Amino acid sequence: MAEHAKRRRLAKSSDVSDASTITNTSSPTPSAPATIDDKRNWNGFCEVESEPSFGVSGVKVQEVVSLDEEILNDLPRPVYGLIFLYKWREDDLDKQEQTCPEEVWFANQTVNNACASVALLNIVNNVPDIDLGDNLQAFKDFTREFTPALRGDAIANFRFVKEIHNSFARKMDILNGDLQLKNDAKAKKRGGKSTNSAEDESVAGFHFIAFVPINGRVWKLDGLERQPQNSGAIENQDWVSQAKPEIEARMAQYEEGQIEFSILGLVKEPLPGFISNLAMNVKSLTEVSESLKLLKPDWRDFIEDSVIADHVVTGPDSIYGLTHELIERSQVPRALRDVLLQNIAADIMEWRQKLVLEQTGLRASIIQEQQSSRSDQERAASRRHEYSPAVRALVEILARKGILKDMAG
Repeated sequence: MAEHAKRRRLAKSSDVSDASTITNTSSPTPSAPATIDDKRNWNGFCEVESEPSFGVSGVKVQEVVSLDEEILNDLPRPVYGLIFLYKWREDDLDKQEQTCPEEVWFANQTVNNACASVALLNIVNNVPDIDLGDNLQAFKDFTREFTPALRGDAIANFRFVKEIHNSFARKMDILNGDLQLKNDAKAKKRGGKSTNSAEDESVAGFHFIAFVPINGRVWKLDGLERQPQNSGAIENQDWVSQAKPEIEARMAQYEEGQIEFSILGLVKEPLPGFISNLAMNVKSLTEVSESLKLLKPDWRDFIEDSVIADHVVTGPDSIYGLTHELIERSQVPRALRDVLLQNIAADIMEWRQKLVLEQTGLRASIIQEQQSSRSDQERAASRRHEYSPAVRALVEILARKGILKDMAG
């Protein structure tokens, strides 16, 4: 269910309407594609393949392909939380807190198919240093004194979250959701058991839970549990490795050969940091060049051809998102400052070579992140695209030509 979760940003809410190609009118017939109004006015939560998108700045969701130390160490830092997708099994109730601690923002999942949204909110609302945006910040402040159950009800009625979550809904998702509600109503009239509850969903399918570092402790936040679980104090500032055994224990419950789980990390978006480091690199190269002009006017004659051919960036460059303002605000490292003050050309030349090699890696990292971002946008657009009209048209053509009858016979 999360095979495409490798590197994704939490998109701005404006991306919801921009990414959609449908018109802003209600669909006239059941077979017509779901419109923006259909999605906005629908009261349910659609089932999503993986995490939805929220307007949180400076973070992204990245797949954790394994729990090997090398893989975990390669995750961008800081890691704000881990999201574990697996076939849910009820945990020991004795592990839960009696009440939700004041410092922990935790919400229950009170409606079907909202576990991805709940898991993400249970992470981002516990990170003190990220920009939630006006809507989520207001929601966090409003629900600060709520119980987990009341927070879950607030999420179920939070139009901002519901619209973004349901931006991935297709018409069939909406129809299936409405059919489920209809069947639930009939079951209640007959005195039977409703299937439209978060607990029933967990028994049948997959579920997202979160692991989050809060105030020096690792917490497991599962929206289907009444209260959060305290997994212990963080040792050696490495909370990810501390959460690892608990996740591995759940993985071990599957039979050999079954891959019915996925791990996602909510991490700091690395692209702004790469661009900032590139700006500092360019600023440093500029000052190195100015010093070498004074000390050794023919210094370029001593540079190897491979270095010259590297096309070093020495100023603003739109390809890398590098602006004049970013370069001007950057500070040259103190170690380089000290070398420049000594006025030794050989040492400065050595520094220049280091800076050129560093820049090569920075530029490659920026391009990789930019490509990843474009892939995320394309994948999101694909997930929002309504394929059912094309499928219906194909089936009708096959039926008219008698091919369906032959296939059925």
